This record gives sequence, C-alpha cells and structure tokens, in this order.
Amino acid sequence: MNAIEQGRALRRLRMLKGIKQSHLAELFGVDQASISRWERGIMPLGQDRWVAVLGLLAATPVPAEDAALKRLVASSTAKVHLICDHSHCLLAASLPRQAEWHVDLPELLGRSLLPYASDEILAAEERLAARGWHEGYLASLTLETGANGDPVLPIEPSRVLWERVRLADGSAGRLVTTVT
Repeated sequence: MNAIEQGRALRRLRMLKGIKQSHLAELFGVDQASISRWERGIMPLGQDRWVAVLGLLAATPVPAEDAALKRLVASSTAKVHLICDHSHCLLAASLPRQAEWHVDLPELLGRSLLPYASDEILAAEERLAARGWHEGYLASLTLETGANGDPVLPIEPSRVLWERVRLADGSAGRLVTTVT
C-alpha cells in the first residue's frame, strides 16, 4: 500500500472512530501536522507505525457496549432516548420518556423519529452540519423546542440536550434528554 492509499485509509478509519487528528497525534507522540501529512499521503507512515495505527483504529466493535448503553438509557429516571444520529431511528428509551408517548416502545424501535420532530428540532437539525456536528467538533448541543402537536408522540415545549455518542459499529448515536 502506497502513502496515498495509507493516508486515505487512515482518514477513513479515524473518521469512522470519531477521533480528531489532534487526539491521534497525542496517542502517537507526533504533532497534528504529521497526521495531516499522513492522511494526504505527503509523508509515509512506515510499516511499524501503520501496524500500530491499524491496531488502534481497526479494533473490532464490541456489541456488548451498545447493549450496556441501551440498558443505561432504558433504566434512566430522566426523560431520555437514544437514536441513530444518521437515520434518527429509535434505539432505546427510558420509562419516563415512554410515558410521554401514546404508542408502545416496540412499535417505535428501529423507526425514524424525525417525522415527529418540532419545527425547532428540524431547524436545529439543518444547522448541525455547519456547526461540525457530524465531524465530531461539537459533542453536545442544548436547544429550546416548542410543541409538535402530534397526538401519538407529543413533544412539549422544553429544553433538550443532544449528546453525540459513538456506537460499537463506529456509527454515531444521539442521546436526547429533556433537561427542563
């Protein structure tokens, strides 16, 4: 594998794991500019360092970690739910959150909650890319939301905290917690 191919693979793996260049640089005892040069294929990593990078970034996901996260959400006393950050499909919900809904949890699991979003939530969604949310530059966000007027999955006016979390398969999840 040449330096350009290594660089592309390094960037892909780093982004998949949600690791910033600066953090990877700390782990390998180099500066952030070196990581940037590696990713652009300007500077080769060398075989030893490439093996170390693969060992760190290509580690097998541990599905038990997701199961533990889902259990924590389900057992929470807060109004909280976990969704896939990309598809907005519901992965887990606490009992206080479920009590707000007029549909059983099994009917919602694996389904996108985006159709139930309030105008404020939809507007915040549209601004996420510009704020670096998907690249991991912003790990949490608090927003004010109004009611959505939906009889099945109502959202009341409240303050909501979004927190981006990494799932075992490398994808991103989002914890959604009502804070007021």
